[in-house]
Amino acid sequence: MAERQRTPSTYEADDAHGLLYFGLLGPLAAWRGTTPINIGPPQQRTVLAALLLTSGHHATTHDLVDAIWGQDPPRDAVGTVRTYVSRLRKALGPDADLIRGQAGGYVLRPGAGAVSDTAVAEEAVALADAAAERGETEKARSLLREALGLWDGEPLAGLPGAFAETERARLTEWRLSLLERRLALDIEAHDYAEAISELTALTAAYPLRERFRELLMLSLSRSGRQAEALAVYTDSRRLLIDELGVEPGPKLAELQHRILRGGEQPVAPVAATTTRLSPAQLPARLADFTGRDDFVDELGKQLEQSSGMVMAVSSVSGIGGVGKTTLAVHVAHAARDSFPDGQLYADLQGAGPSPAEPAAVLGSFLRSLGTPDAEIPEPLEERAALYRSLLAGRRVLTLLDNARDAAQIRPLLPGTEGCAALITSRARTADLAGAHHVDLDVMAPDEALLLFTRIVGTRRVTPERDAAMDVVAACGFLPLAIRIAASRLAARRTWTVSVLARKLSDEHRRLDELRVGDLAVKATFELGYGQLEPEQARAFRLLGLVDGPDISLHAATAILDRPEDDTEELLETLVDTSLLESAAPGRYRYHDLLRLFARTCAEREEPATEREAALSRLLDFYLATAAQVYELDRPGDTLTSHLAPVAYRGLRFADRHTAQDWRLGEVECLLATARQLVGKETLARAVDLLMVTVDLAESGMYSRQFTQIAGHLLKAAQNLGDLRSEGRAHDVLSASYIDSGRFEQADKHAAEAMRLARATGDPVVHGHAASDLGIIANLQGHCADAAIHLEDALAVYRADGNLLGESSAMANLSRVHGDAGRTTLAVELAEQALVIHHRLGASFRMANCMYALGIILTVAGRPDDALPELDAALKLFRENRMHLWCGMTRFRMAEAHLAAQRPAEAAKLAEKALSQLRGIGGDWHRGVVLTLLARTLLLMDQRGRARACCTEALALLQKADFAEVAEVSALLATIGPD
Repeated sequence: MAERQRTPSTYEADDAHGLLYFGLLGPLAAWRGTTPINIGPPQQRTVLAALLLTSGHHATTHDLVDAIWGQDPPRDAVGTVRTYVSRLRKALGPDADLIRGQAGGYVLRPGAGAVSDTAVAEEAVALADAAAERGETEKARSLLREALGLWDGEPLAGLPGAFAETERARLTEWRLSLLERRLALDIEAHDYAEAISELTALTAAYPLRERFRELLMLSLSRSGRQAEALAVYTDSRRLLIDELGVEPGPKLAELQHRILRGGEQPVAPVAATTTRLSPAQLPARLADFTGRDDFVDELGKQLEQSSGMVMAVSSVSGIGGVGKTTLAVHVAHAARDSFPDGQLYADLQGAGPSPAEPAAVLGSFLRSLGTPDAEIPEPLEERAALYRSLLAGRRVLTLLDNARDAAQIRPLLPGTEGCAALITSRARTADLAGAHHVDLDVMAPDEALLLFTRIVGTRRVTPERDAAMDVVAACGFLPLAIRIAASRLAARRTWTVSVLARKLSDEHRRLDELRVGDLAVKATFELGYGQLEPEQARAFRLLGLVDGPDISLHAATAILDRPEDDTEELLETLVDTSLLESAAPGRYRYHDLLRLFARTCAEREEPATEREAALSRLLDFYLATAAQVYELDRPGDTLTSHLAPVAYRGLRFADRHTAQDWRLGEVECLLATARQLVGKETLARAVDLLMVTVDLAESGMYSRQFTQIAGHLLKAAQNLGDLRSEGRAHDVLSASYIDSGRFEQADKHAAEAMRLARATGDPVVHGHAASDLGIIANLQGHCADAAIHLEDALAVYRADGNLLGESSAMANLSRVHGDAGRTTLAVELAEQALVIHHRLGASFRMANCMYALGIILTVAGRPDDALPELDAALKLFRENRMHLWCGMTRFRMAEAHLAAQRPAEAAKLAEKALSQLRGIGGDWHRGVVLTLLARTLLLMDQRGRARACCTEALALLQKADFAEVAEVSALLATIGPD
């Protein structure tokens, strides 16, 4: 019998004289360290198993005889047992004295140097019980997983006799009970997706075990799938009556009644991989914070109310520059000890033209709380629900800065006692129910003078107190204006306070502008801007032209057309004067009103040609850099040789992963730039920027943004009569609609892209459009048309020398031939596509070919050959954060398992696919996965749940009359009514 392999555990030294370890939770085996020990034939192994399972207790010779032979022992059974024990002692070598003779039998007493896997499991379970008693759910789950991980197949596998069979059953039942306890903790932690996947398989393997069915009902109901939950009860009742002639137990029946009464409502799931983090996002508070004592006390008392049974919400409103953010940050820092579970911060950009979307802010908060990107749902309501669930039972302070209105704020409120929200806004949010409102006015004269003195220094201000009062009065006692003026004076050691006062004494320029409302804010900005050196002012103006949420140092270097070191020095001086913020090392952003002011200055002082040139350099930088990322991701693709020319260089990357990190970090800026630059001179490059970043849409995470921006660029191209850009915008729209499962729209845009590609001679769009038309035709069941389109794409790619396109077209063509029943040709084409990839050098695009080959092998009746290909594809997709493809690959793996008559494994993978596709893809993707899940459940005799899945799939697929509607309708008819 082959020995099992094992790795060193924490219980042993990794050498030949290490811990003696016995394994019973699989084939019986023993190791010293990592070296296996030969413990003899099956009957001798049974003796060892009996001694281990009665460890520390006396086993008589007759007990051992009975364990080996039962009621029919041989004549020399006692002597044979003694021989077996002698051989076992010899095999144990230096540990032979573990087995000792005692009163007509033997006893095995493991010492400090020996342990069994059952003992390790018992210890882990005991620790899990203690952790659960203390409310440490995550620790208890981890310990139970550790215990369950010790099982290595069937316990005592290969051992003969009634004793081994009895112990095997006991150990198996122990494992199942531990599984039940761990799954219950999974549900308690809201980890529904993983629990549903596992329980679906377990209910198939153990159909009469009611606890598994109860847990499945609970997890389905709490994840919003009540119809399926009730169907589980129906299936269970039918099975129990048919098999045992009994009704379901009281727990299962009570759970059904609770669900019917509206109990067990959906709770937003928390991903099993979520790490519980305590964010500390508050901006630094100013050391020279001055005055506002009454407001600090008032807001502090409001935050203290969160320790009761309500959530505290306070809103600070006032004109721009009045110090709302400074006050809120100061109060938040003072209250930090009352919120030990963390502090969240977001600038909602409410005063600008593009306020932050609540969904985007929630995405940032969820990541800060430990939720992986792949587990963040797309819809706003689901993100808000998950956010509130994560904060339940915790004490977290959320600071929402620069809010536009109550509608923007509401989804971002924690919603649970113990938490608090502090809000700043230019407008008074009177319609924010339950909020405590504070209207902040300008500073009192003595507070304003004290703030000015703290920044400039007592030595310079005290001799010129009257001049200092003139300065703060000229600033209208606005804190931001005072801070800018004082900072400029502090940075210029040769100036006196009187010099600054004289500079502000021009009432014609100042008094008309320093007045109540927005103009007061503008005057404050003008004060700081007017004191900038020429190069600083130019940087301030030009950087304000950019639409993105922030800007990197590299991008700023392109805009200013200066060396990087000079650019960084300029930007840091702007940060010092509070005209620019440093969001993170190497990244900068404007306050929203300052950005508007900077643009006003640029339009007033910069020639149109210089403004256009600055933005053109930025677009060149983004396009050139994104093109290099594209080349690293797609070796052999010729798209980058067909891009509009650029005059400004981009970044270079050492490897593909660094390049992808840059692209993901810049995605919002890239998309904002493409949307902004739609003029005649920039449109072609803006569309090309979308072309070379299309993988962001293909991941499933940014499909909606690409669709919106490509539509915007399409209208601009049509208005300008730019046929090349129009065709490429249609191309991006076609790809984005395919990724979101909207095939009818994709088909229209692909047809338009093809028409324009032929008119302009654009090989890139021609190849893409032909491929898209072929993919869509095949999905709609038109195999002959699909083959014609894909053969066209293949010819175009070959003529252009586009090896990656050629490989992609062959992979897609292989799927067409597979669906048409020509499986031998299909496999050959998919394998040829892979050969091209191997010749080009492995990239994550190889995963698409592996995916196609896996599908064809399944269709060809070779599902077990398909699974390694699909598994390799999944690893590549996961490594490259292609979430949509990860979900669809799991779906294809489920298809392969179903074809191999493994419905339980197929159902488990289908559940994982559904979880992966939550919030990405579209109705078609979710519909086909639900259909597959229904088929697997039907084979597992879970008819009611299969009907629920099939009904939901039909509703999704009927929305756009997908080709699968007839198939699903037929399946539903086969399942029949309740």
